Amino acid sequence: MTTVHALWIRLPVLIQAVVTGLAVATAGTIPWATLVAANIKHKPALPWAVPIMAVYLWLFWRYVRGEGWPQSTAAARRASSRANGLPADLWGPALLAGVLGLVSVLLLQGVLSRVVVLPQQRDLDAAQYPALSVLLWVLMSAVVAGVVEETSFRGYVQAPIERRHGPVIAILVTGSLFGLMHLTHPEVTLVLMPYYIAVAAVYGALAHLTDSTLPSMVLHAGGNAFSAFDLFARGRSEWQLSAAPKALIWEGGLDAPFLANAVALFVVAAAAVWAYSELSHAARTARPTRAEE
Repeated sequence: MTTVHALWIRLPVLIQAVVTGLAVATAGTIPWATLVAANIKHKPALPWAVPIMAVYLWLFWRYVRGEGWPQSTAAARRASSRANGLPADLWGPALLAGVLGLVSVLLLQGVLSRVVVLPQQRDLDAAQYPALSVLLWVLMSAVVAGVVEETSFRGYVQAPIERRHGPVIAILVTGSLFGLMHLTHPEVTLVLMPYYIAVAAVYGALAHLTDSTLPSMVLHAGGNAFSAFDLFARGRSEWQLSAAPKALIWEGGLDAPFLANAVALFVVAAAAVWAYSELSHAARTARPTRAEE
């Protein structure tokens, strides 16, 4: 064990962070994927996977935040989870900045969809399952994604890289890893990497400025729930802004919808930059108060 520990601490921080973060993400997501797949096949009228996962997620949350064995890693787990409390007056600016950032990402996808061909996700037939089961599966999936992915990526991966190499490199690494992890979804291809890196920038900047993963957890869980219900209602993913792919600008030329999308992107992105700037100022003002507490 001493030899393994000695080899581990000699590894670059970036590698340590990526390996640890992937382990945390796997420990948090695989159980739910297994449970919900089994629930769909066995007694889907009874969403029995949800309460089991709720208990597991509660235990997962306690452990990644520093509770449990071994106590020698408790402090490191607590720091890496980055689940720090947030002053009440920071929640508003953080959520506003995050929402504007996410809207900017969607508008960016609208522009990119006219530049390159984006994948089209298959419509999911949720009607074949009981409505209550689907509702609970979606909500639990959203909570798992918010808690596990923000803890693993914005906490365990981003935080140590950020301390060593700064926020820009940390967010780029985290975003790239975040996108590569989603390649396990059949509809996701490398052309969506800018989308996932942009999403990681929205969540990563929130974590960096507030030193907390809590705001991004709320937005991530809420966004996933909204996207899932939108997929069931309209039959397309959040990056598909129209029901049918529109002609690329290289084929049909510039048109009014593309220019309107580009202008909207510029306006909302500018508002997002302002909101993040205001959040940065508010967070710096709040830090002395937190330190005194």
